[in-house]
Amino acid sequence: MEYVFKTKGVCPREIIIECEGDTVESVCFNGGCNGNGKGIGALVSGMKIDDVIDRCSGITCGFKNTSCPDQMAEALRKIKEEQAK
Repeated sequence: MEYVFKTKGVCPREIIIECEGDTVESVCFNGGCNGNGKGIGALVSGMKIDDVIDRCSGITCGFKNTSCPDQMAEALRKIKEEQAK
């Protein structure tokens, strides 16, 4: 299933995440650094949602209290909540 997450405090405007059950199938960042977005997506593709959340939560970017990976982890938390309903 495809989910669209509006980001806060980072360069990309949104993150599009496709999940199948508890596995991340693909991640696409709209906006921000194209190479980093593609790299993050390639690294997490095929990973379990909980593993991505554990690895990416709390990562900061410069002086910001969040980052693209942290926002992706937040999106995955929301996806888990929605799947649990």
